[in-house]
Amino acid sequence: MKYGYDIVLDFDGTVVKHRYPDVGEDIGAIPVLRRLIKNGHRLILCSMRSRNSDGVDTLQPALKWFEDNNIPLYGINENPSQKTWTSSPKIYGDIYIDDAALGAPLKTDDSDAPPFIDWGAVSLYLLHFGCLSKRDIVELWPSLDLKG
Repeated sequence: MKYGYDIVLDFDGTVVKHRYPDVGEDIGAIPVLRRLIKNGHRLILCSMRSRNSDGVDTLQPALKWFEDNNIPLYGINENPSQKTWTSSPKIYGDIYIDDAALGAPLKTDDSDAPPFIDWGAVSLYLLHFGCLSKRDIVELWPSLDLKG
């Protein structure tokens, strides 16, 4: 298994349902993100949340969500380690997970929320990239059949 990837995450529609400026409901990201941290990967939040047009800080509720769920962030809208080799404002990462990405595995439910990341499918991608092991997948998603 590979260790030490910088994984860049969007927030709304990626780790929670879309409910901006509020924080949306859980979509299954918490156990996967915790397992990624346990496996030595670093999470970087890449979000447009900041101050809205009324001056309200919409980033802090997202940061509180990570804190409340015991998911430490390596960076917030930046990759701290890239400053040593570039001044580019683009956040460097080995993997990007964003509901707006072309081909991102999405799902919907019976609510009025727009589509959001399917963490079961993302977990299988993370298995393929070596970020999660087969054991991780079995523990995270016991109903999946990985015999093939």
